[in-house]
Amino acid sequence: MRLSELEPGIPATIDQVEDREDLDPVADRLRALGFVPGEPVQVVAVGPLGGDPIAVRIGFTRFALRRAEANRIVLDDRRT
Repeated sequence: MRLSELEPGIPATIDQVEDREDLDPVADRLRALGFVPGEPVQVVAVGPLGGDPIAVRIGFTRFALRRAEANRIVLDDRRT
């Protein structure tokens, strides 16, 4: 499952951030922000009509991600 598919309020754990190309700057930036394997994550809110942005929480920090960015984040199959 991907972060873009996660329902708000459901806790999950990050498995990986997928690179779409060699030296992918978007994937590198997501990792630098803390989207790393093993990190707990939760969708806080979704834009109107299920659109952009998606508000997510990692620890005490909240981020607004585009759906395309959230789609790069693969979640661990085991729930937290």
